[in-house]
Amino acid sequence: MERHVVRYEISQVAPYINWLYFFYAWQVSDRAEQQRLKQEAEHIMADLEGRYATHAIVALGSACSDGDDIVFEGQHLPMLRQQKVKDDGQPNLCLADFLRPTSCRIADRMGIFAATVDQSLEKDFRGDDYMRMMTQLIADRLAEATAERLHQEVRKTHWGYAPDENLPMADLLAEKFQGIRPAVGYPSLPDTSLNFIIDDIISMGDIGIRLTESGAMKPHASVSGLMMGHPEARYFNLGKIGADQLADYARRRQVPVELMRRFLAAVL
Repeated sequence: MERHVVRYEISQVAPYINWLYFFYAWQVSDRAEQQRLKQEAEHIMADLEGRYATHAIVALGSACSDGDDIVFEGQHLPMLRQQKVKDDGQPNLCLADFLRPTSCRIADRMGIFAATVDQSLEKDFRGDDYMRMMTQLIADRLAEATAERLHQEVRKTHWGYAPDENLPMADLLAEKFQGIRPAVGYPSLPDTSLNFIIDDIISMGDIGIRLTESGAMKPHASVSGLMMGHPEARYFNLGKIGADQLADYARRRQVPVELMRRFLAAVL
């Protein structure tokens, strides 16, 4: 397994911020107001430069699929599969589908990552409620931007499956590159307790992340997940699952069904 731990200055990841999500968090659609908020955020980030940094860790290793499990360097990561019947006859997807099965006896490659900000950054609220929210939203965007930059470096250098990639930032943020970066807690990976397995593999504590009892990450401005390079890999919404898949998933996770029901309540 190949492991990389990196530290970025705020100015190194700021160009990778997708401001659309920042505006969405503020529930602002007026372009003039969006520009004002962006300029204010950029001014705050300039003030934070040199005082705080962002951090990321990625492990790259052999991976394959075993049913609906991903097997990464011998460690099983159970996945969930879309269960609703589709009218167009398209297959029900699972992230394990984007890796060769163990029966091929040829290992694929995959990355497991986490990205975060300095814990003290989230506490730099400058007093009032407005600045508290502004700082938190900036921290959230910086964590995501850190994952974006890390993913680019993985594609071009660390893994190197797309060494000649040269996308303008607009195309990069529109995810026009090869591969995907599904994150824990997002539509295809709704189970936050998967972070416990990820932590066992990459040791999130090395970049200052700790997990709560539910698998949520602290600092809040943190993101974790997988990096998959298959040319046909794509994002999808898991949707609702049934009691049968819940029981099977709990068995594969080696967790009591009732406990897993709590983790997956949003998709049951």
